[in-house]
Amino acid sequence: MQSNAQLEYDYSVVKLFTFATILFGIIGMLVGVIIAFQLAFPELSNLAGEYGTFGRLRPLHTNGVAFGFTLSGIFATWYYVGQRTLKMSLKESKFLMTVAKLHFWLYFITILLAVVTLIMGYTTSKEYAELEWPLDLLIVVWWVLWGVAMFGMIGMRRERAIYVSVWYYMSSFLAVAMLFLFNNMEVPTMFWANGAPSSAMHSISMYAGTNDALVQWWYGHNAVAFVFTTPIIGMIYYFLPKESGQNVFSYKLSVLAFWGLMFVYLWAGGHHLIYSTVPDWMQTMGSAMSIVLILPSWGSAINMLLTMKGEWGQLQTSPLIKFMIMASTFYMLSTIEGPIQAIKSVNAIAHFTDWIPGHVHDGTLGWVGFMIMASLFHMAPRIFKKEIYSKSLMETQFWIQTVGIVLYFTSMWIAGITQGMMWRAYDEYGSLLYSFIDTVTVLHPYYTLRGIGGLFYLTGFLIFAYNMFKTATSGRVLDKEPANASPMAS
Repeated sequence: MQSNAQLEYDYSVVKLFTFATILFGIIGMLVGVIIAFQLAFPELSNLAGEYGTFGRLRPLHTNGVAFGFTLSGIFATWYYVGQRTLKMSLKESKFLMTVAKLHFWLYFITILLAVVTLIMGYTTSKEYAELEWPLDLLIVVWWVLWGVAMFGMIGMRRERAIYVSVWYYMSSFLAVAMLFLFNNMEVPTMFWANGAPSSAMHSISMYAGTNDALVQWWYGHNAVAFVFTTPIIGMIYYFLPKESGQNVFSYKLSVLAFWGLMFVYLWAGGHHLIYSTVPDWMQTMGSAMSIVLILPSWGSAINMLLTMKGEWGQLQTSPLIKFMIMASTFYMLSTIEGPIQAIKSVNAIAHFTDWIPGHVHDGTLGWVGFMIMASLFHMAPRIFKKEIYSKSLMETQFWIQTVGIVLYFTSMWIAGITQGMMWRAYDEYGSLLYSFIDTVTVLHPYYTLRGIGGLFYLTGFLIFAYNMFKTATSGRVLDKEPANASPMAS
Protein backbone atom coordinates (compact mmCIF):
# COMPACT_ATOMS: atom_id res chain seq x y z
CA MET A 1 0.00 0.00 0.00
CA GLN A 2 1.09 3.54 -0.73
CA SER A 3 2.08 5.84 2.09
CA ASN A 4 0.09 9.01 2.76
CA ALA A 5 2.84 11.17 1.26
CA GLN A 6 2.72 9.26 -2.05
CA LEU A 7 -1.06 8.83 -2.18
CA GLU A 8 -2.50 9.62 -5.61
CA TYR A 9 -6.27 9.72 -5.91
CA ASP A 10 -7.91 8.20 -8.97
CA TYR A 11 -10.49 10.46 -10.61
CA SER A 12 -11.48 8.33 -13.62
CA VAL A 13 -14.89 7.40 -12.16
CA VAL A 14 -15.35 10.95 -10.82
CA LYS A 15 -14.90 12.31 -14.35
CA LEU A 16 -17.43 9.82 -15.79
CA PHE A 17 -20.10 10.81 -13.25
CA THR A 18 -19.28 14.50 -13.74
CA PHE A 19 -19.98 14.10 -17.46
CA ALA A 20 -23.25 12.30 -16.67
CA THR A 21 -24.29 15.06 -14.24
CA ILE A 22 -23.94 17.68 -16.95
CA LEU A 23 -25.59 15.59 -19.68
CA PHE A 24 -28.62 14.55 -17.63
CA GLY A 25 -28.86 18.05 -16.16
CA ILE A 26 -29.25 19.53 -19.65
CA ILE A 27 -31.82 16.89 -20.68
CA GLY A 28 -33.86 17.09 -17.46
CA MET A 29 -33.89 20.89 -17.27
CA LEU A 30 -34.66 21.33 -20.99
CA VAL A 31 -37.68 19.03 -20.65
CA GLY A 32 -38.71 20.96 -17.52
CA VAL A 33 -38.72 24.24 -19.44
CA ILE A 34 -40.74 22.65 -22.26
CA ILE A 35 -43.46 21.34 -19.92
CA ALA A 36 -43.56 24.66 -18.01
CA PHE A 37 -44.38 26.45 -21.26
CA GLN A 38 -46.85 23.69 -22.20
CA LEU A 39 -48.85 24.57 -19.08
CA ALA A 40 -48.89 28.23 -20.14
CA PHE A 41 -49.43 27.49 -23.85
CA PRO A 42 -51.19 24.07 -24.21
CA GLU A 43 -50.80 24.02 -28.00
CA LEU A 44 -47.10 23.22 -27.44
CA SER A 45 -48.22 19.71 -26.43
CA ASN A 46 -48.99 18.94 -30.07
CA LEU A 47 -45.50 19.42 -31.49
CA ALA A 48 -44.38 15.77 -31.35
CA GLY A 49 -47.57 13.74 -31.26
CA GLU A 50 -48.06 11.48 -28.24
CA TYR A 51 -44.30 11.65 -27.48
CA GLY A 52 -44.40 15.37 -26.76
CA THR A 53 -47.42 15.52 -24.46
CA PHE A 54 -47.18 16.77 -20.89
CA GLY A 55 -48.07 13.30 -19.56
CA ARG A 56 -45.07 11.72 -21.31
CA LEU A 57 -42.59 14.51 -20.62
CA ARG A 58 -43.35 15.31 -16.98
CA PRO A 59 -42.04 11.99 -15.53
CA LEU A 60 -39.05 12.32 -17.88
CA HIS A 61 -38.32 15.72 -16.29
CA THR A 62 -38.68 14.57 -12.67
CA ASN A 63 -36.66 11.38 -13.18
CA GLY A 64 -34.07 13.14 -15.35
CA VAL A 65 -33.40 15.80 -12.71
CA ALA A 66 -33.83 13.67 -9.57
CA PHE A 67 -32.18 10.44 -10.65
CA GLY A 68 -30.12 11.61 -13.64
CA PHE A 69 -28.65 14.97 -12.67
CA THR A 70 -28.80 14.71 -8.87
CA LEU A 71 -27.71 11.10 -8.43
CA SER A 72 -24.86 11.58 -10.93
CA GLY A 73 -23.70 14.56 -8.87
CA ILE A 74 -23.96 12.53 -5.66
CA PHE A 75 -21.93 9.67 -7.12
CA ALA A 76 -19.32 12.01 -8.65
CA THR A 77 -18.79 13.78 -5.35
CA TRP A 78 -18.81 10.54 -3.35
CA TYR A 79 -15.92 9.03 -5.31
CA TYR A 80 -14.05 12.32 -4.83
CA VAL A 81 -14.93 13.08 -1.19
CA GLY A 82 -14.74 9.43 -0.14
CA GLN A 83 -11.16 8.93 -1.33
CA ARG A 84 -9.95 12.19 0.22
CA THR A 85 -11.65 11.98 3.62
CA LEU A 86 -10.84 8.28 4.03
CA LYS A 87 -7.22 8.76 2.85
CA MET A 88 -7.34 5.92 0.33
CA SER A 89 -7.22 5.67 -3.45
CA LEU A 90 -9.28 3.53 -5.80
CA LYS A 91 -5.96 2.79 -7.52
CA GLU A 92 -5.06 0.62 -4.54
CA SER A 93 -7.84 -1.90 -5.19
CA LYS A 94 -8.47 -3.37 -8.62
CA PHE A 95 -11.67 -4.91 -7.24
CA LEU A 96 -13.11 -1.59 -6.00
CA MET A 97 -12.08 0.17 -9.21
CA THR A 98 -13.93 -2.48 -11.25
CA VAL A 99 -16.99 -2.20 -8.99
CA ALA A 100 -17.01 1.61 -9.31
CA LYS A 101 -16.75 1.51 -13.12
CA LEU A 102 -19.44 -1.17 -13.35
CA HIS A 103 -21.56 1.03 -11.08
CA PHE A 104 -21.22 3.91 -13.53
CA TRP A 105 -21.95 2.00 -16.73
CA LEU A 106 -24.99 0.12 -15.36
CA TYR A 107 -26.30 3.39 -13.92
CA PHE A 108 -25.74 5.25 -17.20
CA ILE A 109 -27.49 2.53 -19.22
CA THR A 110 -30.43 2.53 -16.76
CA ILE A 111 -30.97 6.29 -17.08
CA LEU A 112 -30.83 6.08 -20.89
CA LEU A 113 -33.39 3.23 -20.78
CA ALA A 114 -35.50 5.35 -18.43
CA VAL A 115 -35.55 8.15 -21.02
CA VAL A 116 -36.66 5.74 -23.76
CA THR A 117 -39.31 3.87 -21.74
CA LEU A 118 -40.87 7.00 -20.23
CA ILE A 119 -41.11 8.67 -23.67
CA MET A 120 -42.79 5.49 -24.94
CA GLY A 121 -45.33 5.66 -22.10
CA TYR A 122 -44.16 2.77 -19.92
CA THR A 123 -44.82 3.89 -16.35
CA THR A 124 -46.08 2.54 -13.03
CA SER A 125 -47.69 5.99 -12.50
CA LYS A 126 -46.21 6.19 -8.96
CA GLU A 127 -44.52 9.53 -8.21
CA TYR A 128 -40.68 9.26 -8.27
CA ALA A 129 -41.12 5.51 -8.85
CA GLU A 130 -42.42 5.53 -12.43
CA LEU A 131 -39.86 3.13 -13.88
CA GLU A 132 -41.11 -0.35 -14.67
CA TRP A 133 -39.86 -3.52 -12.99
CA PRO A 134 -36.98 -4.50 -15.37
CA LEU A 135 -35.37 -1.10 -14.72
CA ASP A 136 -36.08 -1.43 -11.00
CA LEU A 137 -34.02 -4.64 -10.97
CA LEU A 138 -31.16 -2.83 -12.74
CA ILE A 139 -31.34 -0.06 -10.15
CA VAL A 140 -31.03 -2.59 -7.32
CA VAL A 141 -27.88 -4.02 -8.93
CA TRP A 142 -26.01 -0.73 -9.30
CA TRP A 143 -27.23 0.57 -5.94
CA VAL A 144 -25.70 -2.53 -4.32
CA LEU A 145 -22.51 -1.92 -6.33
CA TRP A 146 -22.36 1.61 -4.91
CA GLY A 147 -22.71 0.15 -1.42
CA VAL A 148 -19.91 -2.37 -2.08
CA ALA A 149 -17.67 0.45 -3.33
CA MET A 150 -18.61 2.73 -0.43
CA PHE A 151 -18.09 0.24 2.40
CA GLY A 152 -15.06 -1.24 0.67
CA MET A 153 -13.50 2.23 0.63
CA ILE A 154 -14.42 2.74 4.29
CA GLY A 155 -12.87 -0.64 5.12
CA MET A 156 -9.59 0.39 3.41
CA ARG A 157 -9.38 3.81 5.04
CA ARG A 158 -6.24 5.15 6.68
CA GLU A 159 -8.15 7.89 8.50
CA ARG A 160 -9.53 6.37 11.70
CA ALA A 161 -12.22 9.02 12.25
CA ILE A 162 -15.10 8.99 9.77
CA TYR A 163 -15.82 12.59 8.76
CA VAL A 164 -19.44 13.74 8.99
CA SER A 165 -19.82 13.99 5.18
CA VAL A 166 -19.29 10.23 4.92
CA TRP A 167 -22.07 9.62 7.46
CA TYR A 168 -24.47 11.63 5.29
CA TYR A 169 -23.56 9.65 2.17
CA MET A 170 -23.95 6.37 4.09
CA SER A 171 -27.42 7.42 5.27
CA SER A 172 -28.41 8.05 1.66
CA PHE A 173 -27.29 4.60 0.58
CA LEU A 174 -28.95 2.72 3.45
CA ALA A 175 -32.24 4.64 3.56
CA VAL A 176 -32.89 4.66 -0.19
CA ALA A 177 -32.11 0.92 -0.35
CA MET A 178 -34.83 0.21 2.22
CA LEU A 179 -37.36 2.69 0.81
CA PHE A 180 -36.88 1.63 -2.81
CA LEU A 181 -37.26 -2.09 -2.14
CA PHE A 182 -40.49 -1.74 -0.17
CA ASN A 183 -42.19 0.81 -2.44
CA ASN A 184 -41.29 -0.97 -5.67
CA MET A 185 -42.65 -4.38 -4.72
CA GLU A 186 -44.69 -5.17 -7.81
CA VAL A 187 -46.00 -8.12 -9.80
CA PRO A 188 -45.20 -8.19 -13.55
CA THR A 189 -48.46 -8.94 -15.38
CA MET A 190 -46.64 -11.24 -17.81
CA PHE A 191 -46.67 -13.79 -14.95
CA TRP A 192 -50.36 -13.21 -14.22
CA ALA A 193 -53.09 -15.66 -15.11
CA ASN A 194 -56.88 -15.44 -15.57
CA GLY A 195 -56.83 -13.29 -18.68
CA ALA A 196 -55.28 -10.17 -17.08
CA PRO A 197 -53.16 -7.86 -19.27
CA SER A 198 -49.84 -9.46 -20.09
CA SER A 199 -46.76 -7.42 -20.94
CA ALA A 200 -43.05 -7.60 -20.21
CA MET A 201 -43.18 -3.87 -19.42
CA HIS A 202 -46.22 -3.75 -17.15
CA SER A 203 -46.70 -4.49 -13.46
CA ILE A 204 -49.13 -3.89 -10.62
CA SER A 205 -48.27 -2.84 -7.09
CA MET A 206 -48.16 -5.40 -4.29
CA TYR A 207 -50.22 -2.95 -2.22
CA ALA A 208 -53.77 -1.75 -2.73
CA GLY A 209 -55.63 1.47 -2.14
CA THR A 210 -54.73 3.39 1.00
CA ASN A 211 -51.86 1.02 1.84
CA ASP A 212 -50.31 1.78 -1.54
CA ALA A 213 -50.62 5.51 -0.87
CA LEU A 214 -49.02 5.16 2.56
CA VAL A 215 -46.03 3.19 1.30
CA GLN A 216 -45.71 5.47 -1.75
CA TRP A 217 -45.43 8.67 0.31
CA TRP A 218 -43.27 7.05 2.95
CA TYR A 219 -40.97 6.45 -0.01
CA GLY A 220 -41.74 9.63 -1.99
CA HIS A 221 -41.02 12.14 0.74
CA ASN A 222 -37.94 10.24 1.86
CA ALA A 223 -36.62 10.12 -1.68
CA VAL A 224 -36.47 13.90 -1.14
CA ALA A 225 -34.84 13.32 2.27
CA PHE A 226 -32.13 10.91 1.17
CA VAL A 227 -31.48 12.05 -2.40
CA PHE A 228 -32.11 15.82 -2.24
CA THR A 229 -31.05 16.40 1.36
CA THR A 230 -28.60 14.17 3.22
CA PRO A 231 -25.99 13.63 0.46
CA ILE A 232 -26.19 17.34 -0.46
CA ILE A 233 -25.52 18.22 3.19
CA GLY A 234 -22.58 15.80 2.97
CA MET A 235 -21.30 17.83 0.01
CA ILE A 236 -21.52 21.20 1.74
CA TYR A 237 -19.85 19.89 4.91
CA TYR A 238 -16.88 18.94 2.76
CA PHE A 239 -16.73 21.57 0.01
CA LEU A 240 -17.54 24.77 1.94
CA PRO A 241 -14.74 24.33 4.53
CA LYS A 242 -12.37 23.22 1.77
CA GLU A 243 -13.13 26.16 -0.52
CA SER A 244 -13.23 28.81 2.22
CA GLY A 245 -10.30 27.49 4.31
CA GLN A 246 -12.55 27.66 7.40
CA ASN A 247 -13.23 24.89 9.90
CA VAL A 248 -16.84 23.72 10.27
CA PHE A 249 -18.38 25.97 12.93
CA SER A 250 -19.59 23.12 15.18
CA TYR A 251 -18.86 19.44 14.70
CA LYS A 252 -21.23 18.60 17.56
CA LEU A 253 -24.05 20.47 15.84
CA SER A 254 -23.37 18.57 12.60
CA VAL A 255 -23.71 15.22 14.42
CA LEU A 256 -26.81 16.35 16.35
CA ALA A 257 -28.47 17.55 13.15
CA PHE A 258 -27.54 14.27 11.43
CA TRP A 259 -29.28 12.06 13.99
CA GLY A 260 -32.23 14.47 14.17
CA LEU A 261 -32.72 14.18 10.41
CA MET A 262 -32.39 10.39 10.53
CA PHE A 263 -35.15 10.01 13.10
CA VAL A 264 -37.61 12.73 12.14
CA TYR A 265 -37.52 12.66 8.32
CA LEU A 266 -38.71 9.07 8.08
CA TRP A 267 -41.99 9.95 9.83
CA ALA A 268 -42.89 13.11 7.89
CA GLY A 269 -44.21 11.56 4.64
CA GLY A 270 -47.79 11.49 5.94
CA HIS A 271 -48.10 15.22 5.25
CA HIS A 272 -48.62 14.32 1.57
CA LEU A 273 -51.85 12.55 2.53
CA ILE A 274 -53.59 15.17 4.70
CA TYR A 275 -57.39 15.20 4.14
CA SER A 276 -57.23 11.80 2.45
CA THR A 277 -58.50 8.36 3.49
CA VAL A 278 -55.45 7.47 5.59
CA PRO A 279 -56.03 7.37 9.38
CA ASP A 280 -56.28 10.79 11.00
CA TRP A 281 -53.57 10.02 13.56
CA MET A 282 -51.15 9.34 10.72
CA GLN A 283 -51.94 12.68 9.08
CA THR A 284 -51.40 14.42 12.41
CA MET A 285 -48.10 12.60 12.95
CA GLY A 286 -46.95 13.67 9.46
CA SER A 287 -47.78 17.30 10.30
CA ALA A 288 -46.11 17.20 13.72
CA MET A 289 -42.93 15.52 12.49
CA SER A 290 -42.72 17.98 9.59
CA ILE A 291 -42.73 20.89 12.04
CA VAL A 292 -40.11 19.20 14.26
CA LEU A 293 -38.03 18.73 11.11
CA ILE A 294 -37.25 22.46 11.12
CA LEU A 295 -34.78 21.91 13.99
CA PRO A 296 -32.27 19.50 12.41
CA SER A 297 -32.68 21.11 8.97
CA TRP A 298 -31.90 24.59 10.22
CA GLY A 299 -29.21 23.13 12.48
CA SER A 300 -27.27 22.09 9.38
CA ALA A 301 -27.96 25.32 7.47
CA ILE A 302 -27.01 27.60 10.39
CA ASN A 303 -23.85 25.52 10.95
CA MET A 304 -22.86 26.22 7.36
CA LEU A 305 -23.57 29.95 7.56
CA LEU A 306 -21.64 30.25 10.84
CA THR A 307 -18.70 28.44 9.22
CA MET A 308 -18.22 31.68 7.25
CA LYS A 309 -18.19 33.79 10.44
CA GLY A 310 -15.57 36.50 10.08
CA GLU A 311 -14.96 35.57 6.43
CA TRP A 312 -17.98 37.07 4.70
CA GLY A 313 -15.65 39.10 2.49
CA GLN A 314 -15.11 35.91 0.48
CA LEU A 315 -18.62 36.37 -0.92
CA GLN A 316 -17.32 39.39 -2.84
CA THR A 317 -14.29 37.63 -4.26
CA SER A 318 -15.42 34.02 -4.78
CA PRO A 319 -18.44 33.09 -6.91
CA LEU A 320 -18.03 29.52 -5.62
CA ILE A 321 -18.64 30.67 -2.04
CA LYS A 322 -21.63 32.65 -3.36
CA PHE A 323 -23.14 29.46 -4.81
CA MET A 324 -22.68 27.54 -1.54
CA ILE A 325 -24.02 30.26 0.74
CA MET A 326 -27.01 30.87 -1.55
CA ALA A 327 -27.59 27.08 -1.56
CA SER A 328 -27.71 27.12 2.27
CA THR A 329 -30.09 30.07 2.18
CA PHE A 330 -32.47 28.30 -0.21
CA TYR A 331 -32.22 25.20 1.98
CA MET A 332 -33.39 27.28 4.97
CA LEU A 333 -36.24 28.74 2.90
CA SER A 334 -37.34 25.35 1.62
CA THR A 335 -37.19 23.67 5.04
CA ILE A 336 -39.34 26.34 6.69
CA GLU A 337 -41.82 26.44 3.79
CA GLY A 338 -42.42 22.65 3.77
CA PRO A 339 -43.37 22.44 7.47
CA ILE A 340 -45.65 25.48 7.07
CA GLN A 341 -47.45 23.71 4.21
CA ALA A 342 -47.78 20.61 6.41
CA ILE A 343 -49.87 22.47 9.02
CA LYS A 344 -53.41 21.20 8.44
CA SER A 345 -55.08 24.62 8.16
CA VAL A 346 -52.45 25.80 5.65
CA ASN A 347 -52.56 22.50 3.79
CA ALA A 348 -56.29 22.99 3.23
CA ILE A 349 -55.37 25.88 0.92
CA ALA A 350 -52.01 24.62 -0.38
CA HIS A 351 -52.82 21.00 -1.29
CA PHE A 352 -53.01 20.27 -5.03
CA THR A 353 -52.04 23.87 -5.87
CA ASP A 354 -48.99 25.29 -7.63
CA TRP A 355 -47.58 26.42 -4.28
CA ILE A 356 -46.39 22.81 -3.87
CA PRO A 357 -44.15 22.72 -6.99
CA GLY A 358 -43.04 26.23 -5.99
CA HIS A 359 -41.78 24.78 -2.70
CA VAL A 360 -40.17 21.79 -4.40
CA HIS A 361 -38.28 23.95 -6.87
CA ASP A 362 -36.81 26.53 -4.50
CA GLY A 363 -35.26 23.45 -2.86
CA THR A 364 -34.18 21.60 -5.99
CA LEU A 365 -33.04 24.59 -8.05
CA GLY A 366 -31.53 26.65 -5.25
CA TRP A 367 -30.27 24.05 -2.79
CA VAL A 368 -29.60 20.89 -4.81
CA GLY A 369 -28.69 22.50 -8.15
CA PHE A 370 -26.44 25.22 -6.71
CA MET A 371 -24.65 22.82 -4.38
CA ILE A 372 -23.96 20.19 -7.05
CA MET A 373 -22.66 22.81 -9.50
CA ALA A 374 -20.50 24.40 -6.78
CA SER A 375 -19.09 20.97 -5.87
CA LEU A 376 -18.20 20.20 -9.49
CA PHE A 377 -16.60 23.63 -9.86
CA HIS A 378 -14.46 22.96 -6.76
CA MET A 379 -13.49 19.51 -8.05
CA ALA A 380 -12.68 20.66 -11.60
CA PRO A 381 -9.19 22.17 -10.97
CA ARG A 382 -8.28 19.12 -8.88
CA ILE A 383 -9.51 16.38 -11.22
CA PHE A 384 -8.49 18.08 -14.49
CA LYS A 385 -5.43 19.84 -13.01
CA LYS A 386 -6.57 23.00 -14.81
CA GLU A 387 -7.59 26.49 -13.68
CA ILE A 388 -11.34 27.18 -13.91
CA TYR A 389 -11.82 28.73 -17.34
CA SER A 390 -13.79 31.87 -16.42
CA LYS A 391 -14.70 33.57 -13.17
CA SER A 392 -16.85 36.15 -14.99
CA LEU A 393 -18.93 33.34 -16.55
CA MET A 394 -19.46 31.91 -13.04
CA GLU A 395 -20.69 35.30 -11.81
CA THR A 396 -23.00 35.65 -14.83
CA GLN A 397 -24.35 32.14 -14.29
CA PHE A 398 -24.97 32.80 -10.59
CA TRP A 399 -27.07 35.91 -11.16
CA ILE A 400 -29.01 34.53 -14.14
CA GLN A 401 -29.94 31.39 -12.19
CA THR A 402 -30.76 33.27 -8.99
CA VAL A 403 -33.15 35.55 -10.90
CA GLY A 404 -34.64 32.43 -12.53
CA ILE A 405 -35.27 30.75 -9.18
CA VAL A 406 -36.88 33.88 -7.70
CA LEU A 407 -39.16 34.23 -10.76
CA TYR A 408 -40.08 30.56 -10.46
CA PHE A 409 -41.01 30.31 -6.81
CA THR A 410 -42.63 33.74 -6.42
CA SER A 411 -44.89 33.12 -9.43
CA MET A 412 -45.85 29.73 -8.00
CA TRP A 413 -46.49 31.13 -4.52
CA ILE A 414 -48.91 33.65 -5.97
CA ALA A 415 -50.47 31.10 -8.34
CA GLY A 416 -50.87 28.48 -5.61
CA ILE A 417 -52.43 30.71 -2.98
CA THR A 418 -54.71 32.24 -5.65
CA GLN A 419 -55.82 28.74 -6.69
CA GLY A 420 -56.46 27.63 -3.12
CA MET A 421 -58.52 30.73 -2.29
CA MET A 422 -60.55 30.54 -5.52
CA TRP A 423 -61.33 26.85 -5.03
CA ARG A 424 -62.67 27.61 -1.53
CA ALA A 425 -64.70 30.75 -2.41
CA TYR A 426 -68.48 30.39 -1.93
CA ASP A 427 -71.41 32.74 -2.47
CA GLU A 428 -74.21 33.35 0.07
CA TYR A 429 -76.05 30.25 -1.20
CA GLY A 430 -73.09 27.95 -0.59
CA SER A 431 -72.30 27.56 -4.30
CA LEU A 432 -68.77 27.81 -5.68
CA LEU A 433 -67.97 31.29 -6.94
CA TYR A 434 -65.49 30.16 -9.59
CA SER A 435 -65.36 27.30 -12.08
CA PHE A 436 -62.15 25.36 -12.60
CA ILE A 437 -61.52 27.12 -15.93
CA ASP A 438 -61.73 30.48 -14.12
CA THR A 439 -58.68 29.54 -12.06
CA VAL A 440 -56.83 28.33 -15.15
CA THR A 441 -57.43 31.67 -16.90
CA VAL A 442 -56.28 33.72 -13.91
CA LEU A 443 -53.07 31.69 -13.56
CA HIS A 444 -51.88 32.08 -17.15
CA PRO A 445 -49.44 34.99 -16.52
CA TYR A 446 -47.91 33.17 -13.53
CA TYR A 447 -47.41 30.01 -15.60
CA THR A 448 -45.69 32.14 -18.23
CA LEU A 449 -43.43 33.64 -15.56
CA ARG A 450 -42.57 30.15 -14.30
CA GLY A 451 -41.52 29.14 -17.81
CA ILE A 452 -39.34 32.25 -18.12
CA GLY A 453 -37.77 31.53 -14.71
CA GLY A 454 -37.00 27.97 -15.81
CA LEU A 455 -35.51 29.28 -19.06
CA PHE A 456 -33.20 31.57 -17.05
CA TYR A 457 -32.06 28.61 -14.94
CA LEU A 458 -31.46 26.42 -18.01
CA THR A 459 -29.45 29.25 -19.62
CA GLY A 460 -27.28 29.43 -16.50
CA PHE A 461 -26.80 25.66 -16.56
CA LEU A 462 -25.65 25.78 -20.19
CA ILE A 463 -23.12 28.47 -19.17
CA PHE A 464 -21.98 26.11 -16.38
CA ALA A 465 -21.60 23.23 -18.86
CA TYR A 466 -19.58 25.43 -21.22
CA ASN A 467 -17.34 26.66 -18.39
CA MET A 468 -16.69 23.09 -17.23
CA PHE A 469 -15.93 21.94 -20.79
CA LYS A 470 -13.51 24.80 -21.38
CA THR A 471 -11.88 24.17 -17.99
CA ALA A 472 -11.22 20.55 -18.92
CA THR A 473 -9.96 21.35 -22.43
CA SER A 474 -8.52 24.89 -22.39
CA GLY A 475 -7.88 25.88 -18.77
CA ARG A 476 -4.37 26.93 -17.74
CA VAL A 477 -2.45 23.91 -16.45
CA LEU A 478 -1.80 24.04 -12.68
CA ASP A 479 1.64 23.27 -11.27
CA LYS A 480 0.23 21.99 -7.99
CA GLU A 481 -3.17 21.28 -6.46
CA PRO A 482 -4.77 24.32 -4.76
CA ALA A 483 -5.01 23.95 -0.99
CA ASN A 484 -8.29 25.86 -0.65
CA ALA A 485 -9.77 28.52 -2.94
CA SER A 486 -10.13 27.22 -6.49
CA PRO A 487 -7.97 29.11 -9.02
CA MET A 488 -9.96 30.67 -11.82
CA ALA A 489 -9.22 32.90 -14.78
CA SER A 490 -10.91 36.28 -14.78
